[in-house]
Amino acid sequence: MGSTALGGRAPARLGLAPKDGVFGSNLKQCGGFMLKTTPKVGSSSVRVRASVASSPQKQHSPKTSGVKSGEEVRIAVLGASGYTGAEIVRLLANHPQFRIKVMTADRKAGEQFGSVFPHLITQDLPNLVAVKDADFSNVDAVFCCLPHGTTQEIIKGLPQELKIVDLSADFRLRDINEYAEWYGHSHRAPELQQEAVYGLTEVLRNEIRNARLVANPGCYPTSIQLPLVPLIKAKLIKVSNIIIDAKSGVSGAGRGAKEANLYTEIAEGIHAYGIKGHRHVPEIEQGLSEAAESKVTISFTPNLICMKRGMQSTMFVEMAPGVTANDLYQHLKSTYEGEEFVKLLNGSSVPHTRHVVGSNYCFMNVFEDRIPGRAIIISVIDNLVKGASGQAVQNLNLMMGLW
Repeated sequence: MGSTALGGRAPARLGLAPKDGVFGSNLKQCGGFMLKTTPKVGSSSVRVRASVASSPQKQHSPKTSGVKSGEEVRIAVLGASGYTGAEIVRLLANHPQFRIKVMTADRKAGEQFGSVFPHLITQDLPNLVAVKDADFSNVDAVFCCLPHGTTQEIIKGLPQELKIVDLSADFRLRDINEYAEWYGHSHRAPELQQEAVYGLTEVLRNEIRNARLVANPGCYPTSIQLPLVPLIKAKLIKVSNIIIDAKSGVSGAGRGAKEANLYTEIAEGIHAYGIKGHRHVPEIEQGLSEAAESKVTISFTPNLICMKRGMQSTMFVEMAPGVTANDLYQHLKSTYEGEEFVKLLNGSSVPHTRHVVGSNYCFMNVFEDRIPGRAIIISVIDNLVKGASGQAVQNLNLMMGLW
């Protein structure tokens, strides 16, 4: 599958943006990302390597109450030494208005960020500090990339005027009792849970725009809800027998040292885990149940694949009476028409993780099952970008009125 599958240019990998004054600082909005573009040189244009290379298909006017064009937004990244923190830094290298002022990493406090992630050594960044030593007086917004279970009390202690996107699971489940059941301890900021908005960008854009605190979705839930939520809302599929087989790269387990994630433990194999109760299950069921306006229970099996990054979710669904696989395809195509980062592939093209690695895209397609009345939907994302940091940047752009 190449560029012809989308009728346009294939996605480029997101790299580092050149400094202002080298290629200039022209701006382009791409589906919620704010990217630096380059002026034309001769008959061709020099292009900054970015998360997308195609032109935006849908423009959103900035809110009048939001940040003005060109105005600097001062950013803090909490937990910057993890994989999602590093992705935030990588993505913001191309952002025309977000500037990182504070970066925390308790175990790496005092170090330069380039010594932790050498591929970002050219970026002009503050040194890492411990969370307890962070100064938020010069900050407008926070990306919180801390481990699950540590975020609630930290966010509760942040200044009230800050916009916050939390990439942990600590505010994703609206029912605090369900959170306690799945995460093994009571919710430590129930008043903030009532305020938090779930950040599935393409589905809940209007709610996100007005939020102060956004709970960024998990990677599996993003890859699954993007195709299934519209189909359930349109009553095109039955909700009683949804089966999902999902596979993720090892970066989805985080950067902490774990014996089960050592190369010799995972190489040359595929490993199912969390078979009876993965923590993303209640998050997925929450979103699907809201779409159905009734309780939805799924069969979900996640698998670890020996690759750095990337995620594929294969969904087996039973269609409503009289509905065909083409009906599902056409509905998804019309739902996401104009969305920069959600793409339905043409014909029988199969989504592959290698085509979205490093990008903020979700590629998907619908296939007729050989069992009558059933369909198979395949969705792929980069678990660290659309499944985490890329979606977080989309959400903060909305919250700041930039998209």
